[in-house]
Amino acid sequence: MHPTEKRRSDPERAQHRRKQVLDAATLCFSRSGFHGASMAEISKAAGMSAGHIYNYFDNKDAIIMAFVEQDVERIMAELLELEKNDDPLQAMLDDAAKSVKENLDPALWRLWMEVCAEAARNPKIAAAVVDADLRARLRFRTLFQLARERKGLAHDDFTVDGRIEAIVALFQGLSLRALHNPGLDEAALVASFVVAMRALCLT
Repeated sequence: MHPTEKRRSDPERAQHRRKQVLDAATLCFSRSGFHGASMAEISKAAGMSAGHIYNYFDNKDAIIMAFVEQDVERIMAELLELEKNDDPLQAMLDDAAKSVKENLDPALWRLWMEVCAEAARNPKIAAAVVDADLRARLRFRTLFQLARERKGLAHDDFTVDGRIEAIVALFQGLSLRALHNPGLDEAALVASFVVAMRALCLT
């Protein structure tokens, strides 16, 4: 068996190698930007040759597509946890402070800024981002609509879709606020965030 085929036939090893590359790419993209980071720089940070990287990712586009998929998996996992609650809407409010803190963390938003910037000029990445958003949004929509119905709140398509877009916009906007105003008052932001979320979820 060819060495490359052997590496690819071992799912656990391949998964470990892919994670090595993604961890290295996270560091390099955050430091040098998507276009500034070369495959040579990524391979050095990953501790493997560029040739080894190409066994798992065809190019930098494939790496950033993997980041998009990782983010979907993270969001889906969070939604799954919400679904386990008797009152998902209240759980969202209870977790507001934690959610705000996570979304203000540069370790999360620096990489995602690179993904969004590339999506703005690369149709292939843009399509992946749109598809990822749709999958996550549909899962969230089902959860949100059922939760509002159980509480006897309006759950028609117009209400649900509009509020979901507003909630997503609030979360996505946190990263930009962290970038534009690094000295923002986190406690004050959390308090106001809860006010907005309560209005969107429970009225």
